Amino acid sequence: MPPGVSADGTSQASPAQTAAAPQQHSDTPVRLTNTAPLLIQKAGLKGLTALDTHPADVPPPPSERAGAAPHAALDDLEVARAVLEAERHGLAALAATLNGAFSTAVATLAAVTGRVVVSGMGKSGHVARKIAATFASTGTPALFVHPAEASHGDLGMICPGDAILALSNSGETAELADLIAHASRFAIPLIAITGRENSALAQAADVALLLPAAPEACPMGLAPTTSTTMQLALGDALAVALLHRHGFSPSDFHTIHPGGKLGARLKRVATLMHTGEALPVAAPDLPMPQALLLMTGKGFGCVCVTAPDGTLAGIVTDGDLRRAMGPDLLRRRVGDIMNPAPLTARPDMLAGEALRIMTDRARPITALFVLDEARRPVGLLHIHDLLRAGVA
Repeated sequence: MPPGVSADGTSQASPAQTAAAPQQHSDTPVRLTNTAPLLIQKAGLKGLTALDTHPADVPPPPSERAGAAPHAALDDLEVARAVLEAERHGLAALAATLNGAFSTAVATLAAVTGRVVVSGMGKSGHVARKIAATFASTGTPALFVHPAEASHGDLGMICPGDAILALSNSGETAELADLIAHASRFAIPLIAITGRENSALAQAADVALLLPAAPEACPMGLAPTTSTTMQLALGDALAVALLHRHGFSPSDFHTIHPGGKLGARLKRVATLMHTGEALPVAAPDLPMPQALLLMTGKGFGCVCVTAPDGTLAGIVTDGDLRRAMGPDLLRRRVGDIMNPAPLTARPDMLAGEALRIMTDRARPITALFVLDEARRPVGLLHIHDLLRAGVA
């Protein structure tokens, strides 16, 4: 077996090499290159060193050389914080450099009568898929078209009346060439998100949204990290700006988000409440023994007390019974112990808002009577209804 090679084929240091290897002192700071302008520190160290923004100018430390094992002493949390800090700086730079081109892009997309076609290659393509999904879910019809597939027939998906949003950090992605040519041929507005002002994509675009120069969070400066975060955030900014322009409402949101907990929270109280004969309704002069039977029979743990004109006068709950407990309770009437100012809901209220009313208080409640505009009870919403619907 060759020297320095173990039975499993991995390289092994010889005793002499091990003895010759310098020992890292516990006070030596660890540097992670190309993550400026952040500071990072080996776990437990007292000193910090600024990170190098130009790794090409300085030889990489042994732990970063090709084939080297990861630096075992590098603290994972410090690396994570450095990455997040790098991307935060990128987003701050992006916000600071936004200009009239962004407003022009929003106006262009808002005027589209067809769909917004989002495209990109590689990591930019993954971001483009998410941006298209966000557009579609916030009221801007959109779809993703893969640039390579576009060259093999999918250009037929893109028609006059559409707009194209193309993502490429370099702006020189070859696979986008046919998409750019198609936009020019059919006068389809082309908006670019790119990091290079003089790139082919930026020069061909009707509107170019430029990403500021910001170091990638990857220690080699190669893996798209900060740049893709900026792309994603800029896509979100476009989607939300269009949402405001279109006057997209929670009701609109629910229309295209009927599933899951989000869809459940956007349901209306009227679709979940109990109505008609299921309601426990009593007059103020109803004796308490009958009120107790009514409360037990309906099974909601409460009674709605109505005035002669049918409007809400108050409610009696299990809690009111406990507070009024005494030797004369059964000789009293409902109106004597009712709460005259209970919390209520409206039929058109979102289920999520009704849940907030029930739970956002020191003593949560389990039911809300639902009143119409004349303050007449038309339904009852119980916490169990919200649980069954997936709201709570």
